[in-house]
Amino acid sequence: MSRLTSEEALTLIKEAPLLELGQRASERKKELHPKGVTTFVIDRNINYTNVCWVDCDFCAFYRHAKDDDAYILTFEQIDEKIDELVAIGGTQILFQGGVHPKLKIDFYEDLVGHIHEKYPQITIHAFSAIELDYIARYSKITLKECLQRLKDKGLSSIPGAGAEILSDRVRDIIAPKKHDSHVWIDVHRQAHELGIKSTATMMFGTVETDEEIIEHWNMVRKLQDETGGFRAFIMWSFQGQNTKLMEKYPDIEKQSSNRYLRLLAVSRLFLDNVKNIQSSWVTQGPYIGQMALKYGANDLGSTMMEENVVRSAGAGYRMVEDEMVKLIQDLGETAAIRNTAYETLKTF
Repeated sequence: MSRLTSEEALTLIKEAPLLELGQRASERKKELHPKGVTTFVIDRNINYTNVCWVDCDFCAFYRHAKDDDAYILTFEQIDEKIDELVAIGGTQILFQGGVHPKLKIDFYEDLVGHIHEKYPQITIHAFSAIELDYIARYSKITLKECLQRLKDKGLSSIPGAGAEILSDRVRDIIAPKKHDSHVWIDVHRQAHELGIKSTATMMFGTVETDEEIIEHWNMVRKLQDETGGFRAFIMWSFQGQNTKLMEKYPDIEKQSSNRYLRLLAVSRLFLDNVKNIQSSWVTQGPYIGQMALKYGANDLGSTMMEENVVRSAGAGYRMVEDEMVKLIQDLGETAAIRNTAYETLKTF
């Protein structure tokens, strides 16, 4: 099968009938997942702090250190959250915060080590590329040393957060303090080289062009060719409520379900070396999240026991295990709980 070019992907985004895209993406999904199993993970998002100096205009979650509602969770508070996750059979925490200006590597080593020692059954899927890059620079150590020290304490996997659109033109508009796209790629490259797997993400629907979306996919595909370290790709639409970006650019339009499904299908065709693609039911709602399974997604992501960042920007969807199983089975697919490594733990 010949690899989809950037030009071909652009034509598909702009011109292909939506149903045709769904059919092509479903065929590709079936090649990669012939048993018809759709997975999800039981986990919890834990935002250990909301203090952040990066001030992204698209984010409604962050606070500055002097704000009245700024926080850093204590170990005891984190333990309570993990205890609740363990009680419902959870296996993973997605652990990230703002980019706190005053926390060094020692804090993070103590934090990861504490969780790993107390909850060895829980996978720590933690820290965005910009968090890791800043921790290393603020601690005056190399990124490689930072990653290795956290891995030695129990860091297992890295989320793709902070990618947004891997176009520096876009990043300069929506998050001018955030590092350039090549730094995001390099953090993931170095993590992969140390045996730390990660996910790739994309937030669309701000000021990017279709060409810049494909530029993003191309950077992910090239690194995956090089390292094979991405376990999954997750895409979601910008949620603008309560954000400065909507104040600055009031003409930004809310992305339609059609647009989401169209881009999802083309991503499945373009990212031919990324086996797993998640549906973003958190931003799209459960039924478009279900429809995404007909447009290339093979995973419903997480039950999201707790989610604060997207909710701060106006998206408040929630689902429990039974609902996710029903959505999957209603399409005639087999539902399964997985772990962070996409290994099946339980089939329904």
